[in-house]
Amino acid sequence: MGAFGLARRLFCLLAAGFCWMASASPIAFADEPANSKAGSAAPDTATSVQQEPDTASPPPKVTWAYNAFVDAGYLLDFNHPANHLFRDRSTAFKVDELDLNMAGAGVKKLASENSRWGMELAVHAGKDSENFGFSATAPNVSGSDWLRHFGLADFSYLAPVGRGLTLQAGLFNSLIGYDSLYAKDNFTYTRPWGGDYTPYLMFGVNASYPFSKKITVTTFVINDYWHLAYPNSVPSVGGQLAYLPTDHVTFKETLLYGPHQSNTALEFWRFFSDTITEWKRERLTIAFEYQVGTERIVAPGNPRALWMSAQLPVHRVVHGPWSVTARPEVAWDREGRWTGSVQLIKAVTTTLEYKLSYRKTNTITRLEYRFDD
Repeated sequence: MGAFGLARRLFCLLAAGFCWMASASPIAFADEPANSKAGSAAPDTATSVQQEPDTASPPPKVTWAYNAFVDAGYLLDFNHPANHLFRDRSTAFKVDELDLNMAGAGVKKLASENSRWGMELAVHAGKDSENFGFSATAPNVSGSDWLRHFGLADFSYLAPVGRGLTLQAGLFNSLIGYDSLYAKDNFTYTRPWGGDYTPYLMFGVNASYPFSKKITVTTFVINDYWHLAYPNSVPSVGGQLAYLPTDHVTFKETLLYGPHQSNTALEFWRFFSDTITEWKRERLTIAFEYQVGTERIVAPGNPRALWMSAQLPVHRVVHGPWSVTARPEVAWDREGRWTGSVQLIKAVTTTLEYKLSYRKTNTITRLEYRFDD
């Protein structure tokens, strides 16, 4: 446990969150909820089963989706830190005060056989836009003060190749991670440690192809592990395999390889693996995520840094608009390369949610308790 952890070894947090969303289309905008999306960046390729075209049906209409949301929360820390910080987190990090954690708006058009060009644009502001996307060890990109207000900014094209090759370029949802940057799209109000220390967004290009109804492969090239960091000018590369063995089970394996230090020699490149398995029924969703990352550090002796995290969220719809979630997790930053502190963290989060839908709006209210050791 690092110095930060020793000072506040036991962390108890009570969070009350409120999210309001309005949409002008039945198509979901930006991130899909965690129970169907599981962190996909490519448009509807990670968990959606690719359907064979129905030649008897007329081609679908071109649909645009518009969205706006407000996310406010009060996080009560029973330790009452003088700096009002939830350790060194990048989302929902202010405690003992009422904050506008995020507000945003955007527009989205999905690429389809009827209209092969697609696009996404989302902007946001609030406390959660201040720290995400930055590195604890690398300098920021030029213009990061205004770039951090973009949640999406990309174009896509569905190429008429085989079953359909989707190309996407710009700022898109990360292929790494189960949780979204936006609390409204997750089961819990506060994100897991593995969420805050892996990328929520990626900047670059990706290509996705469904080899069958059950298997989709995506490759990508991005500027860096963190899209707002600039440790060097060498891009990182990676890929994802999404496999649907049954209608209720989704498996994903995502790999990332690239340099995250000023020295870009291959021996110092970072390797990262993110493995997600999700089992989903009508009222119950259970998921397991395991992450491991490693790199040699440019320092005397070239020590090898190691990051590991795991979470097991369980979400249950109790009745009507009421649902509950429990999420045990663990995270280990052996050399402090990811979090800035050498620490082993064990945490449990429990959430009670009430969701009210009215016409084209959704209002989500959550009461949450978490314990971090």
